[in-house]
Amino acid sequence: MGRAIGSVVLGYIAMAVVVFICMSVAYLLLGTEGSFKAGSYEVSGAWLVVTVVVGLGAAILGGFVCAAVAKTVTPPRVLAAAVLVLGLAMAMPALTESDADVRRVREGGVAIIDAAQEAIQPGWVALLNPLIGAIGVLVGAGLRRGERAGVPKM
Repeated sequence: MGRAIGSVVLGYIAMAVVVFICMSVAYLLLGTEGSFKAGSYEVSGAWLVVTVVVGLGAAILGGFVCAAVAKTVTPPRVLAAAVLVLGLAMAMPALTESDADVRRVREGGVAIIDAAQEAIQPGWVALLNPLIGAIGVLVGAGLRRGERAGVPKM
């Protein structure tokens, strides 16, 4: 039981660390103007692509780590469910943003911590990311177990 819980926690931590590092680097590389639409806190198309790619990669790694530590199939499924449920819960603010939030004017550069707090992403992205994350966890766990195309290893 301890190994199973630890594997889920380690998988989630691996995901969080990768997302934090990669998104920080992405913001430094894209800069304020590349990360946001002009004069706005709405994220750019480039930022959306980075978000999806990093999220998927982090989820695959998290599932791989979870499966490697757990050595059974249940903990990665629990991690995938946790990613889905927590992701949907964190998507709620993006779904309830008002028109006033979207119309806020951004002037000049934005510090990385402020960018993370002020960024406005489309609601569909907020809903898609948890789904991508859950699928990525299962793919990563399958890679660890040597599965291909969802077919268990014999």
